[in-house]
Amino acid sequence: MNTKKIFQSNWFKGFIFGLLGFLVLTVAFKVGEIVGAKRAYFSCQWSDNYHQNFAGPKKGFIQGFGDKDFIEANGVVGQIIDVASSTITIKGRGDIEKIVSITQGTIIKRFQETIMLENLQIDEMVVVIGEPNSQGQLEAKLIRIMPKPPIGFNEKDFKRILR
Repeated sequence: MNTKKIFQSNWFKGFIFGLLGFLVLTVAFKVGEIVGAKRAYFSCQWSDNYHQNFAGPKKGFIQGFGDKDFIEANGVVGQIIDVASSTITIKGRGDIEKIVSITQGTIIKRFQETIMLENLQIDEMVVVIGEPNSQGQLEAKLIRIMPKPPIGFNEKDFKRILR
């Protein structure tokens, strides 16, 4: 048998193309498997840290107002010190004042009830989630009013209860 004829035959060319196709599919499958594993790992880590990323320390909101575990990249947690027609000013961590812009799309919640900007009161504690705008203000997407602690309780009492 002539090896030159074998290498030039259509059967051999089909075999080589089939083998190359199989290798490409195998590599693509392996890349997909690696990407899927990395996405699953990220998702697992993200969900494990969800509470800290969006709500503060694992011990809860009550303890967290003075805690340094809060992340305020696109939000603020603090006390309302001024309410205007389209903005509120919040005194956050370290007594830093942040101006929060309120738009038509801003959702303001007190427990399950959606309320209007006019219903916000000075000295209420709030959690604001939003994104920065071109004026350097935080444009609120969601404002959640935090319930007041029971009368007579202070931060030490909550720490003792939450242990």
